[in-house]
Amino acid sequence: MKNVYIMDIIGPFDGEYRFLSNFWRCEINYENLVFPSVEHAYQAAKSWSIKDRVKIQQANKCSQAKHLGETIAIRADWEYVKLGIMEYLLRQKFQKGTKLGTKLSKTDKAMLIEYNNWHDNLWGQCTCQLCRMGGRNMLGKLLMKIREDIR
Repeated sequence: MKNVYIMDIIGPFDGEYRFLSNFWRCEINYENLVFPSVEHAYQAAKSWSIKDRVKIQQANKCSQAKHLGETIAIRADWEYVKLGIMEYLLRQKFQKGTKLGTKLSKTDKAMLIEYNNWHDNLWGQCTCQLCRMGGRNMLGKLLMKIREDIR
């Protein structure tokens, strides 16, 4: 009989793995502004407007930053640059030798999946009845790529 290796899965990003979420509070620099989370910086990056970016930067909660990001004028090249921007922001958050970088490394070889129930099938994988086809899980894939790079 063959040995079968069943890969560990970490997801959703809550509890002891909440630090993997973009809503985790940590200082992120993006184009001369300091943001309180990856979510804030990512939402602000959607716009070329400094006024919109500062408004998002000053949001008290990550959920408020996300909502504001849905109300601003989106830069024309957003669909082409958003994955690269997310990776850039995540690399800041999980730098080698930092507390968060070390925590990411300690997830070892686990599959990281941003399970959710809000229909986000780009960054995660929605678990609701309507989204049974699965998601692209780009957040999880970027985190695993960064984890491999910092090891």
